[in-house]
Amino acid sequence: MQNLNKELDSAAEVVSRSKYLVAFTGAGISVESGIPPFRGADGLWSKYDPMVLELSYFYHNPLESWKVIKEIFYDFFGKAAPNKAHLALARLEQLGILKSVITQNIDNLHQLAGNTRIFEFHGNSQRLICTNCNEIHIPDKVLLENLPPLCASCNSLLKPDFIFFGEQIPMDAYKYSIEAAEKCDVFLIIGSTGEVSPANQIPSIAKRKDATIIEINPEESHYTSTLTDIYLCGRAVEIMQLLMARVEKLIERN
Repeated sequence: MQNLNKELDSAAEVVSRSKYLVAFTGAGISVESGIPPFRGADGLWSKYDPMVLELSYFYHNPLESWKVIKEIFYDFFGKAAPNKAHLALARLEQLGILKSVITQNIDNLHQLAGNTRIFEFHGNSQRLICTNCNEIHIPDKVLLENLPPLCASCNSLLKPDFIFFGEQIPMDAYKYSIEAAEKCDVFLIIGSTGEVSPANQIPSIAKRKDATIIEINPEESHYTSTLTDIYLCGRAVEIMQLLMARVEKLIERN
């Protein structure tokens, strides 16, 4: 604990002085909102067949895919709310320190917490896109009552606006994420282990531009020994609360 306090003090100093902080979030930040990760022993893919998110399978079997998609992303995920780690990032934006959030999550919790500049590497489950005319729809009980949901304008199949297996990363999100990583002086990794490509390349870009890398994870990740300057070991909610208390004190003093 003594070592953690020392690292927290160092991280708070760096964050409070930052002119351009960028946060990079993965599944670990949303676990405490009740959203399990996809991978691992307790991950969603241990309970569901990931085939339902294969793009070709979805188009050939829309009803079967949508039954599972609705259960996971709307019946279950739809009840999730931002936790105190999400709210801490929103507070950092209010303070003018945090300039953007790059997230691999599709749960919309950063938006609900109050962050405004978010680059969604894998899309957002709270939007549906028409596979024919590209019109955007907001999922609700009425729209999802009859599966598969269809576009109100052209009656074509709707698809969640997040990345399926076999789809490319949205080019705008990729471009803006790289630009943010190149500009930042502090890069804050929260709940990402570095296993998913190409998102896992973004922290390296920040490091090459001499940003200080702060990592918050309950266990060491692919980043810890290669990129991380300050490692804060613990769950996102606990560590972000401890970190923000220190940052707020430093700001008050100055």
